[in-house]
Amino acid sequence: MVELRKRPAPPPAAPPPAKKAAAAKKGAATKNEAAKHDKPPASNPAKDAKGGLPDGAGGVSASANVTAPTATDKKKTGPPKVGEKITLDGFGGQVETNDGKKVTLAQLVAESKAGVVLFTYPKASTPGCTKQACMFRDSYSPLTATGLSIYGLSTDSPKANTTFKEKQNLPYPLLCDPNAMLIGAIGLKKAPKGTTRGVFIVTKDGEVLAAEPGGPPATVDAVRAVVENMSDSKTAADAAEVADTAAKLDATSKV
Repeated sequence: MVELRKRPAPPPAAPPPAKKAAAAKKGAATKNEAAKHDKPPASNPAKDAKGGLPDGAGGVSASANVTAPTATDKKKTGPPKVGEKITLDGFGGQVETNDGKKVTLAQLVAESKAGVVLFTYPKASTPGCTKQACMFRDSYSPLTATGLSIYGLSTDSPKANTTFKEKQNLPYPLLCDPNAMLIGAIGLKKAPKGTTRGVFIVTKDGEVLAAEPGGPPATVDAVRAVVENMSDSKTAADAAEVADTAAKLDATSKV
């Protein structure tokens, strides 16, 4: 007998090109649909307060308010300038008078009638410093006429400043600032070490009227100019007050 062998079935025919393209398109659409569920929808930055970022993006919550620093957030640096107002409490730390009393600038200003004058000098009993201190001594009455209190300021010890004060018969106290904290705060500390000769004036309300380096005559002249300006302002204010009072009396007499 002749054994009949079965022929293997022919392989399936490849789909026509049109069907193959349709299948690929369908598969791509399915992937895109899945991606929509995996990724959050894009936001419109113009409408979205979060700036188009989902919470947690970039390690920062989009719901947090993030603002750029403004000019008012920046702290002022450097010594105060003429016309500026300073916070007296804590300004310049604590110093010591030549007779051993611990004080602050805020206390000295509070005790004054109109404000404080600080003139700085490098070293007690040296020629230039003696000249400066004596010039303030000789002009003491006119320089304090408007209520300003005068103090000498240096890094000298209480003993050195006491000797200086007594020898030159100075009518004002001398302040000892060995670490130059107050001297540095008013901008008259010399780098890397030392004191620049100069003058600093501050009113009762913390307004800086003078802040400048200078030689002995220049420091006295700076205070004299401030005193003259204060006198003129007071004279103008007094005149205005007198005129106002006269006007009120005149108006009353006519009633």
